[in-house]
Amino acid sequence: MFIIDAHLDLSMNAMEWNRDLRLPVVEIRRRELGMKDKPDRAKGTVSLPELRKGNIGLVVATQIARYTAPGNPLPGWHSPEQAWAQTQAQLYWYKAMEEVGELVQITNGTELENHLLLWQNENDASTKPIGYILSLEGADSLVTLDHLHRAHANGLRAIGPAHYGPGRYANGTDASGKLNDMGKAILKEMEQLNIILDATHLCDDAFWDAIELFNGTIWASHNNCRSLVNHNRQFSDEMIKVLVEKGAVIGGALDAWMMVPDWQRGISDPKQMNCNLEKLINHMDHICQIAGNTNHIGIGTDLDGAFGKEQCPYDLETIADLKNIPALLTKRGYSKNDCENIMHGNWLRLLRNTWGK
Repeated sequence: MFIIDAHLDLSMNAMEWNRDLRLPVVEIRRRELGMKDKPDRAKGTVSLPELRKGNIGLVVATQIARYTAPGNPLPGWHSPEQAWAQTQAQLYWYKAMEEVGELVQITNGTELENHLLLWQNENDASTKPIGYILSLEGADSLVTLDHLHRAHANGLRAIGPAHYGPGRYANGTDASGKLNDMGKAILKEMEQLNIILDATHLCDDAFWDAIELFNGTIWASHNNCRSLVNHNRQFSDEMIKVLVEKGAVIGGALDAWMMVPDWQRGISDPKQMNCNLEKLINHMDHICQIAGNTNHIGIGTDLDGAFGKEQCPYDLETIADLKNIPALLTKRGYSKNDCENIMHGNWLRLLRNTWGK
């Protein structure tokens, strides 16, 4: 089954983790053996060949660079201009992958339909470019609204205004506070440019502000349920209800601490915590029960988003194993049409409604 993954930090892995994503995962892991600079060394799950093995032909791929003000303990860049420069390096990695035929950027309805036709044809998937929709995770790097327009001209089609902690436009996970004037201004400009609002990572205050102010397309690229794992990073049932009312789609994430309660980073083990793909289905099913249908969930794995095999479902060796999800859904009573909705159809409907078919 054709699969869309709505959240992968591909350029971060290439530019900051220094991974050659054209290689099979096993080769990337082999090269990282003995490295200790990051906790997920030699444990990655994502590469371009693995995407093709899983028939994951379209992804939402990020740029990410946080600005950290003095006193902010989070890792990040010390000026918005540095953060902007980092996102531009990431952009040019995507462009480099386009030049060698590994990726193709998707920015409008015509490009989307042409790409789908390419992947529907029976030729070997190992030779097909993977489509990517460019997204910005955290808006700190947009120095001014002029930078937003420049980013849009380079293909940016979705923005999550916040990431972790306090941000220049909005506060994110583990922070609080309503949108500031810059945040309200960027939402208005995004609406004018038809840029999708990614509600992921917005703190509760900023989330409710954005829901009230933004009249464009909304999605949540990678988010799970607070009622199952109680943390402000997750959506409450009230948040899920309003996203459903807005026609949003919520992508299920595969970061173990978001999937099972009581996870301790760097200590817990996926097998011991019984963290498997079934736990993702639990979160998806909870959203479906709230919505009354399967029209508002999808896949947004966040795999290799600064974690690897040590912090993802134990029954997933690489991202290609997403192909096992339909069978798990079927065992829960989901129909073939439901499975198609979840694996790709809901994201396609949202994109077609946004861009036109």
